[in-house]
Amino acid sequence: MNRLFFLLFITGLRIAVAGTIDPKTGRYLITYQEIAIEQMEKYKIPASITMAQGMLESNYGESWLTKKSNNHFGIKCHASWTGEKTYADDDASQECFRVYPSGRESFEDHSLFLQKNKRYASLFTLNPKDYKGWAKGLQAAGYATNPSYAELLINLIEKNELFKLDEGKFPLSEGSIAKESDDQAKRPNTKPIVNEVLNHKNRVRYIVAAEGDTYYKISKRTGITLHQLHRYNETTDAVEALKKGELIYLDPKRIRSKDKESITLTKNTTLRTIAQQEALRLRPLMRRNHVSSADEQLPTGRKVFLR
Repeated sequence: MNRLFFLLFITGLRIAVAGTIDPKTGRYLITYQEIAIEQMEKYKIPASITMAQGMLESNYGESWLTKKSNNHFGIKCHASWTGEKTYADDDASQECFRVYPSGRESFEDHSLFLQKNKRYASLFTLNPKDYKGWAKGLQAAGYATNPSYAELLINLIEKNELFKLDEGKFPLSEGSIAKESDDQAKRPNTKPIVNEVLNHKNRVRYIVAAEGDTYYKISKRTGITLHQLHRYNETTDAVEALKKGELIYLDPKRIRSKDKESITLTKNTTLRTIAQQEALRLRPLMRRNHVSSADEQLPTGRKVFLR
């Protein structure tokens, strides 16, 4: 999509060989691999394709556009874009590029960009694990002008074993390389959070509700929209009052636990409660444990699988 990114890739990027992954690739992969899987589950786009495109277009998160605007996919504004913009020379002089609050929003918008654009419609008829078909389809549909675009994506996927993402597996383990959190990708001028923000062991930011807190008050304090807060915490807009001590997440919860395979219940509880305690998304947790209702009371002694 951006010629500069392709030139950087062709002339200077180090690709993993002989089963190893270089540090720059590893840092990017560790930071965004779970987000890529989330996008696959939500939009049926191969996680390997999302990750490879992100690596290629952003120069592993080090391109000027990514650092300045959190734009990982080189997506230009187009007529439909109503968000923040930045301008730079690309295929033409001073082209308009989209600006995002964080890397996560960039990944989400990339998925929506493909899903809503008719020229990519045929790709969604492919098997979500067919990364070669997707790579060739993206090139044929004109996602990028580079004639080797599909080959570059496939090469990245195979040399870094990104196809494991399509199985819901992580090619790189958490402890194998220092990770930059998605929060570090947020732009410096993002509205600051004034009350204490904690980091859950499952790598999601949260605050503890105080006496008299509501979603509206927290929205005003944090600068996060009320709709986003409800979505992150998997509640409806009708839910407003909060209990003192309740955990309120400021980012989307995770698909799976980072440090626990399962837990054994010491008292009757629900998956909704467990999802909030463990910073886990509710629907994947329900599917994993074959529970049809989030509010079903689970008995003491039951094992609940977290990943």
